[in-house]
Amino acid sequence: MSEKRLRGVHGQTVEALAGRILAGEIGEGDTLDLPALREELDVSLTALREALKVLSAKGMIDARQKRGTFVQPRSSWNLLDTDVMRWQTQADADHGLFDELTEMRVIVEPAAARLAAERATDADIEALSGAVDRMASARDLAATVRADLDFHRLLMAATHNAFLTQVERIIAIGLAERDKLVHGLVDDDPVPSHRAVLDAIAARNPEAAYDTMRALVDKSGADLDRLR
Repeated sequence: MSEKRLRGVHGQTVEALAGRILAGEIGEGDTLDLPALREELDVSLTALREALKVLSAKGMIDARQKRGTFVQPRSSWNLLDTDVMRWQTQADADHGLFDELTEMRVIVEPAAARLAAERATDADIEALSGAVDRMASARDLAATVRADLDFHRLLMAATHNAFLTQVERIIAIGLAERDKLVHGLVDDDPVPSHRAVLDAIAARNPEAAYDTMRALVDKSGADLDRLR
């Protein structure tokens, strides 16, 4: 279930339960007191059960006879689910998840930039250039974050590899939350590092594309360190 579908009473109930789990109010292994939760959340039994089904599908909870409904260990969660990723990034006060995201980006994005330099069409490069231009002209945090995310999505699309395009959907959730922190609190211009990647791809220089994207990701991690 995507973020856009988490609306109304059903969505609010899912978000509330997920928030409690991520905050540790309901810990791993804890059994849920369903009557108490229904009363606290002021929802029908049907709405509560439907919300529990969503969290169960995401691996966050399970139910067993004699034990009831309980929170699964984090190792059982579907960490690549977009909602689970969003909830974790929003709740991760110590930036540990962002560190893991940076490690994933180091592995994936420089190699993707190298492929893009080899495979990008003229239309791909024009789209990437447009994202950098929007980043440069952004006048507020929301516009900067949108342009930044667009660039990274377009980069993956420029690889013309369906698996990498799927991976970017996961990275984008964490990247959006990371960008809100960094672009909002760190006095830094994201345009030069992104334009360097664009220029390398446009020049059809795979190694330069790899190196400039690796430098961009390394800088992203350093920016997070500045916020600790």
